[in-house]
Amino acid sequence: MNPIIQGLATIILGVGGCVGYFYASNLLLDKVLYPAKGPNIASNIRRANIIRPWLFIFPALLVLTVYLAYPVVGSAYRSLFNRSGDEYIALGNYLALFESPEFRRSFLNNALWALFVPVVSVTAGLIAAQLSDTLKWGNIAKSLIFMPMAISFVGASLIWKFVYAVDSDIGLINAVLAGLFGAGPIDVIQIPFWNNFFLMFILVWIQTGFAMVILSAALRGIPEETIEAAILDGANPFQIFFRIKMPQIFSTIVVVWTTITVGSLKIFDIVYAMTGGNFGTEILPSYMMSFMFRDDGRATSVALVIMIIVLPVMISNIRQAQKELR
Repeated sequence: MNPIIQGLATIILGVGGCVGYFYASNLLLDKVLYPAKGPNIASNIRRANIIRPWLFIFPALLVLTVYLAYPVVGSAYRSLFNRSGDEYIALGNYLALFESPEFRRSFLNNALWALFVPVVSVTAGLIAAQLSDTLKWGNIAKSLIFMPMAISFVGASLIWKFVYAVDSDIGLINAVLAGLFGAGPIDVIQIPFWNNFFLMFILVWIQTGFAMVILSAALRGIPEETIEAAILDGANPFQIFFRIKMPQIFSTIVVVWTTITVGSLKIFDIVYAMTGGNFGTEILPSYMMSFMFRDDGRATSVALVIMIIVLPVMISNIRQAQKELR
């Protein structure tokens, strides 16, 4: 089938199926199970209103159960067996993980990503949001800063692979070093430890635009009365920013921070496209990938470790978002 026709058919069937499901479920509920007529009309309406939300969220619950809950339970069970899946070894895979120096290095690299990327992204996004709102051409600046968000992680990696290239005719860093200092070519991707930060900067470049947009909206939502009162009391711009604005958008900063942290903990594309996990840049997802096709038990145990690490951050993010809505 032609891909365009296939795509249109998928959209039509998907949207039509959703509309048909909601229409049929409402019809079944209101006309068959609990009709709004007869002596029990009040109780029927009350029961229908109780059941209706569950009918609406049932498709989402079904998809989450089939594609999220079931795989998690299955992976947890599979991680308790050996590589061939025919011998129960309990926590053997997890013990082997924590004894592995490669796993410990991957874990520490992931911790670096989770610390460095949110700090730099949120800080840069907050500065960009504050400064761009004071400029006449601020919207143009915001568009340019937000533009990397439209690029896939693999596409961004390829762009920065040229920037980091050893050839000074292509690589921007080596061109600057050669032009200003006469230094020889340096392959920054192979510099131990520091190469991780060069990879992290790619994600910072992408996520700064996201942080800027959310924080800019939060800054614009600050009541002008509080700022005017601070100015009348003699507060300088730094005091207004750190003592008036920052406390009022703190909850938004936390949500943005945790969202970027979750993305940093799950990052895979950039490392895989730039180094393949070599030169000391391996992280937990790439470490898991190295076992995926040769030791399923070890791979699923790494996946469970990643999920356990990400879960508290996600719960914190959800609770903070709920506070925002109250």
